[in-house]
Amino acid sequence: MNIENILKEKKGTIVDVRTPAEFSEGNVSGSINIPLHLITVRLDELKSLNAPLILCCASGGRSAQAHQYLSQSGLDCHNAGSWRDVEYLVSQIA
Repeated sequence: MNIENILKEKKGTIVDVRTPAEFSEGNVSGSINIPLHLITVRLDELKSLNAPLILCCASGGRSAQAHQYLSQSGLDCHNAGSWRDVEYLVSQIA
């Protein structure tokens, strides 16, 4: 299933892996902030979230790193790239 369909069907959880300072400057409504450097220590929390996880950051680099780690850890997740792209998709669905 692609990211747009996941969002349309209101499935999953949007996880923003930017720093808290970046997240506070703007984020996708309803997203949660788990910075990339905390992904490994918050793995149990991530496993408890509604899957699939839709991962985003500023440009897609950090979310790609998170995607690699989380998918290797057995989580259903997708790299959505920039949080602004996710925000745009969400706004088109609303």
